[in-house]
Amino acid sequence: MAITRTQRKEPIVEPSKTSARDSDTFDSTLRPKKLSEYVGQSTIKEHLIVHIAAAKKRDEPLGHAILHGPPGLGKTTLAYIIAREMGSQMRSTSGPAIEKPGDLASLLTNLEQGDVLFIDEIHRMRPVIEEVLYSAMEDFALDLVIGKGPTARSMRLDLKPFTLIGATTKIGSVSAPLRDRFSHNFKLNFYDDIEMEQIVERTASILDVHMEEGAAHLVARSCRSTPRIANRLVRSVRDFAQVSDEERISQNRVKDTLMKLGVDDKGLDATDREILRTIIEKFGGGPVGLSTLAAATAEEADTLEDVYEPFLMQCGYLQRTPKGRTVTRLAYDILGITLSEDAQRNLFA
Repeated sequence: MAITRTQRKEPIVEPSKTSARDSDTFDSTLRPKKLSEYVGQSTIKEHLIVHIAAAKKRDEPLGHAILHGPPGLGKTTLAYIIAREMGSQMRSTSGPAIEKPGDLASLLTNLEQGDVLFIDEIHRMRPVIEEVLYSAMEDFALDLVIGKGPTARSMRLDLKPFTLIGATTKIGSVSAPLRDRFSHNFKLNFYDDIEMEQIVERTASILDVHMEEGAAHLVARSCRSTPRIANRLVRSVRDFAQVSDEERISQNRVKDTLMKLGVDDKGLDATDREILRTIIEKFGGGPVGLSTLAAATAEEADTLEDVYEPFLMQCGYLQRTPKGRTVTRLAYDILGITLSEDAQRNLFA
């Protein structure tokens, strides 16, 4: 006997909506479009409101800006918002994609008045590319050398005034001459629990996911203070609930999904716990060098340093010392491991 729509439970998201939002453009549907929709980073938003308003009054492009901070905090999103608030076109690329000065020259000469050029991973640009950027940022001109040897000659191309926005997870790897040419230097910080709950509720609303009271709070506590992870967890919880034909997301559904994903209520995943446990069990709580820790956990050193360590340090589970990485008493408590006498001496040395 056929089952009518009224006889079966309504899915959380209509199939047609699911397929559209799970396409390649899915992430962009979750991005806020205006500063007023952007949750958190209040100091940066306050400064941007002033700088954007001033630039509009002068009918000038916004000064060049560099955005830095751990992955997933919204650097790319903020760059798109800046372009939208300025009423400008956005052209985006990445540091590794610009292989030779000609590539950069092609990008810059195609910019219109007031356009925004966004370079992600700007710290990975080659020095020879950076040198071409210097005159482009300061004088809106390109100084190029045409030809080789005795026949080589220099040529200057005038550019239309534009705004360069760079994003990086390693601000220290950006050379000082390039870094100093940015008018605005914004550091994105991790979000607090209230902001994360607002982000979770916003994402759930966009996805037409109905959460019971307290469910959003549980997700917010488990997403490492990072919006990108929050969006991923909301989608995972939605999928588990939809497969079970649940109309609303309950606290039990959130807890069950997080358990299956290996994420605890502090936001630590299996890799986080492996890092802490490795330092405790194999290296007596530390200190241990980054390369040694990377080999012991089978992770890339850059991944440990850029992805996992910032959150573990912010939570107080890990410390960087001149001798290497060490865990704290909180790490022992979270893993339920009793401190040995040697570990106690190391912690209080």
